Amino acid sequence: MAKFIRVALLALCVTLPAAAADTHEADRVEIARVVSSVIGWAKDKNLELFYGSIANDEDYISVTPGKRVVKRFEDVKANVPLWMSPDFRYVRHELKELEITFARCGEVAWFYCVLDDINTYKGEPASWENARWTGVVEKRDGRWVVVSQHFSFASDR
Repeated sequence: MAKFIRVALLALCVTLPAAAADTHEADRVEIARVVSSVIGWAKDKNLELFYGSIANDEDYISVTPGKRVVKRFEDVKANVPLWMSPDFRYVRHELKELEITFARCGEVAWFYCVLDDINTYKGEPASWENARWTGVVEKRDGRWVVVSQHFSFASDR
């Protein structure tokens, strides 16, 4: 039933007229903060910030350049020991060329940016530079969360 309701809401989302761009400005700022927090939480190893930035259910999906696809929130938690290890160290991150586009209903948006995610693991570089990052955010209970994200590298680099 929940899936049916979600599909119905997304269908409604497509058919409603677009709101004026200036009405989205506060949401745009909040989405940029949330998207940045998906990476930036690692600076202080603030799991509450990270968990508050992503969908905490089976709808969450994250596709990375590696072989593993994280398909739900429970899978995210399986990676926590690695990230919380003192061997993993955040250095910095930067979102370049961030673009946010709203669906007509205003409750769903998608984003694109180029990501520098600079870290070390056991003293060795463990970084993504110039990674392409796309994703979908949804407003749930009044707050934006990342529901889907995909990271890739251009083949010509």
